[in-house]
Amino acid sequence: MDLPWNDPRSQKFVTTIGLITTEGTDGPNIMTCKWTHHISYNPGLIAISLGLKKATVKNIRNTKEFGINLCSIDQLVLSIIAGENSGSNYDKIGASKELGFEFYRANKIKALMVKGASLNIECKLFQEITFGDYIMFIGEAIDATHNPEKQPLVYHDGKYWSLEPIIKPKLQERESIQKVIEKHKRIKENQ
Repeated sequence: MDLPWNDPRSQKFVTTIGLITTEGTDGPNIMTCKWTHHISYNPGLIAISLGLKKATVKNIRNTKEFGINLCSIDQLVLSIIAGENSGSNYDKIGASKELGFEFYRANKIKALMVKGASLNIECKLFQEITFGDYIMFIGEAIDATHNPEKQPLVYHDGKYWSLEPIIKPKLQERESIQKVIEKHKRIKENQ
């Protein structure tokens, strides 16, 4: 069964908005990636899934590196510029700069990084996996910085969202919950 882009079932996932930066034959590039996932702590690995025909795919395959910049809520317009236009046809970095967005040179890779993103991670290509109509690049983090005052932009139900914290239950309530869980502990033979 397929779960296409506009299917209401596909829209129930909540994802961060990754701005993927690369260097290529057409110069520096940026693209929006709604499938950006932290998949390992040690080593630090991040997976991005991209359509097979994206200019960014060619750039990553050629350079074996890429930047991941988690879009902050004040970078919604940058997300749209980077997501709705092809780097093969447009200088999205130039257009973004003209609209006031800033970039800086990465410390350990050749790509630019997005200034003001909630998180910036420089990655070396660790692995690539082709599946269905997408390719997953797994990058190993070789440098990372975060902006604690910048909240990440998220995508859900075909819309952009900001996060609002939900307060965890108080300690007393969590202790009561744990007592109920303990009553249901499985007792295994031969322990």
